[in-house]
Amino acid sequence: MWLSLAFLSAALLGLYDAAKKQSLTGNAVLPVLLLNTLFSTLILVPMILSSAFDAGWFEGTIFHAPNGDMKAHALVALKAVIVLTSWIFGYFGIKHLPLTIVGPINATRPVMVLVGAFLFFGERLNLYQWVGVLLALFSLFLLSRSSKREGVNFTHNIWILFVALSALTGALSGLYDKFIMGRLEPVFVQSWYNLYQLLIMTVIVALLWWPKRKTTTPFHWSWAIPLISIFLSAADFAYFYALSEADSMISVVSMIRRGSVIVSFLCGAMLFHERNLKAKALDLALILVGMLFLWIGSR
Repeated sequence: MWLSLAFLSAALLGLYDAAKKQSLTGNAVLPVLLLNTLFSTLILVPMILSSAFDAGWFEGTIFHAPNGDMKAHALVALKAVIVLTSWIFGYFGIKHLPLTIVGPINATRPVMVLVGAFLFFGERLNLYQWVGVLLALFSLFLLSRSSKREGVNFTHNIWILFVALSALTGALSGLYDKFIMGRLEPVFVQSWYNLYQLLIMTVIVALLWWPKRKTTTPFHWSWAIPLISIFLSAADFAYFYALSEADSMISVVSMIRRGSVIVSFLCGAMLFHERNLKAKALDLALILVGMLFLWIGSR
């Protein structure tokens, strides 16, 4: 079951990336991110209210979010900080770079997660998994070369650095998820971490964007903005329930979720008419072959 949920989450994440790219085109990043956290919170706030007021609206269903103690809320608040850090870097990166470059870079997160799983959870890599890791690294090298045709230099482009930092903190979030999902209920984590992110983003926007809104990139509404929250909430719901199963492996779930790059790559080609697709398709194919080796080695 957890494998099916991981594949569903991957497909939804690809649509989430496309909605982000559309929303951020010519738009201010921080208010878009604030609205994302707002809509995500509104989707899940009924679960919080049901538990807070003992209403029992979702009692006995998978949508029930039990009340947590201070320790549980502290764990979720830390997750909110980690995820929001990844998002801020990622949103700025995806705004300034083609989706067909950002997607393959993000697809290497399983490599980082595998190393973390090796170090922190005692998961061991076999020969097939090592082949997958090496193929993913080689594909990144090829992507850096092909991207130069679009004027994107991996070693001198700050937005590439932002995407890399987003991938690194995203991998850290994946490892942290495996730690807390064995201790907390999935809906409790998802509902409260969205609320904490909303509170944090409200402060960030009030301090950093609102005072300078007239001298920086203006904000404009796009109907793609609420789609970000819808796709992300659905993807996270499937993801958290996958990890909550006792036999799930974070390294495998993370690897499958990076299959979202296929959907985002197709969206970049068909919706945003991005260039240099043949060379990038080869890079993407190597990543997918690497993911196949990771899957074979994880069965």
